[in-house]
Amino acid sequence: QVQLVEFGGGLVQAGGSLRLSCAASGGIFTEYDGGWFRQAPGKEREFVAAIRWSGGRTYYADSVLGRFAISRDAAKKIVYLRMNSLKPEDTAVYFCAAKNADVGVGVPTFSSVNDYWGQGTQVTVSS
Repeated sequence: QVQLVEFGGGLVQAGGSLRLSCAASGGIFTEYDGGWFRQAPGKEREFVAAIRWSGGRTYYADSVLGRFAISRDAAKKIVYLRMNSLKPEDTAVYFCAAKNADVGVGVPTFSSVNDYWGQGTQVTVSS
């Protein structure tokens, strides 16, 4: 059974930076698509960024494009989210997700039921 654990959340001032990490353990998980999502209080969970195993292509929500960067360390099975120029509206619980890589194109989708999710890490940006 694959387990995902997020690290790196915390409190930061507006304009600051954080790097989130998502480490995978257990199971047979060699090639994977990874993603980050977030959920602010009173709002639905939303897509932030994703990276495909095949070619390492990355995808971003418009709200974070140019400020956030997703990357991975394939050998360590870690997916990172570098967040720069943080804004108060970035405040949320951030979740990582992963699934076995597929041959699809475009933004990978992650099932709440069939794919793997972490427990979340809080990011709070003060103004």
